[in-house]
Amino acid sequence: MSIRIDRSVMSKGWKHFDIMHKDRRVARIYENGKCTINYPSFMPYNLYLEKGEDTDTCINNLSNFYYWCASRVLTLDRKYAKEILNSIGAIQVYTDRERAAIAISYCALSLMDVYWIRSKDNKRSFAEISLYNHSLSDAFVDVSLKGKNLTLENAEFIKTQDQAGDIGTPGVAPKAWIRKDGVFYLLKDGDERDVDAEILASKIVNCFDIASVSYEESEFNGTRVSKCKIITSEENSIVSSEYVDIYCTNRDINKMDFVLKKDSYSYYMMNIIDYLIGNVDRHWGNWGFAVDNKTNKLGKLYPLMDFNKAFMSYETVNGAMCQTTEKQISQKQAAIEAVQKVGLNQLKEVNRNWFNDEKIADMFFARLATLKEAENKGL
Repeated sequence: MSIRIDRSVMSKGWKHFDIMHKDRRVARIYENGKCTINYPSFMPYNLYLEKGEDTDTCINNLSNFYYWCASRVLTLDRKYAKEILNSIGAIQVYTDRERAAIAISYCALSLMDVYWIRSKDNKRSFAEISLYNHSLSDAFVDVSLKGKNLTLENAEFIKTQDQAGDIGTPGVAPKAWIRKDGVFYLLKDGDERDVDAEILASKIVNCFDIASVSYEESEFNGTRVSKCKIITSEENSIVSSEYVDIYCTNRDINKMDFVLKKDSYSYYMMNIIDYLIGNVDRHWGNWGFAVDNKTNKLGKLYPLMDFNKAFMSYETVNGAMCQTTEKQISQKQAAIEAVQKVGLNQLKEVNRNWFNDEKIADMFFARLATLKEAENKGL
C-alpha cells in the first residue's frame, strides 16, 4: 500500500469514493456531491451526508466529506508536523480539500477506528491494509517523536504501510506508535516536565474508581518518554466528544444531555480528576466515547487519558476554567458539583512520596481536602 502523496487523487475525474467500515461499504460519494448511504447507523459520527441532487445539498456533502477526511490527518500545530509531512512526500497544505487528498492517499486509515476510504479502482480488503496488522518502523518513529529528518539510509527501511500509523493521531506533543510483541504502544515526549506530569498523574488517577489509561516511564533512542498501551482495536474504536457534538448538532440533540444519559458517572469523575491533578488540556477533542465496531454504537466514555499537561494553573485551589461544562465555571466548582452527584470514589491513599515538588504536593492535598469536605457536607 503506497501512501506517497498522489497530487492527482482529488483532481477532476475521481468519480467516487466509498466510505468503508472494515469491509462494509457505508456510503458512496460522487465527484458532483451526490451520495448514496447504504448503512446509516454505521456512518462516522463526525460525517453528515444527505441524499439529494440540489446544488446546496451536493456542495454541503463535498464540504463535509473533505472535512471528515481532513480530520484524519495530523494538525499542523502538532510538533514536528512539517517533518512528518515531508517524510511522506506531502506538501504543506492549508485547505480541507488539500488535507483530504493526503488522507485519501493512504486510504484515510487511523488507529482510532476502522474507517477507511476506497477509491474506484481499489479492490483491497480491510485485512490487507489495516494498520492493526502492520508494524511501524523505528525510522518513522524518529521523525514523529524526535523530529529527525529522514536520510537515504533510514528512509529505505520505512515500508509504505509503516508510515500512516502516526499520521492521524491527534494532539500537539511529539508522539509515535510502536509495536512490540504484537501490541501497539504510544510514546510521548514533550519535555521532562510533561513526562514527569503524565507519570505522576497516572499514579494518582489509579487511586480513584475511574477507568483510565496507565502511563509508565520508558525511553526511545535515548529520549525519555511516557508510554501507554493502545485502547483501540479492530473490535473497539473511540470517538471524541468533539465529533459527538457534530452528531448531536445535526440531529438537534442537546450534547450535554446526551453525554449524561450515556455515562454521567465517568463524566463527573473526569471533572473531579482534572481538578485534583490540575489538567488544563481536557478540550472536547481529548475525551469521548468507546465504540463497539460490531454495531457502531456508543458505549461509556473511553478510559481517561492524556495527562501530560497536568499540574498546570496549579497556583490556587480554584484551578483553571473547566473545559467540559457548558457554563463558565472553575475546575473547583465543577469538581464540587461532581462530588455532590457521584461522590469522591477514592479507592486508596495517594502517596506523598510520589511527588518531587513540595508545592505541587501541597496543592494536590489541599484540593483533595476541599473535595473531601464537600463530600462530607453532602452526606
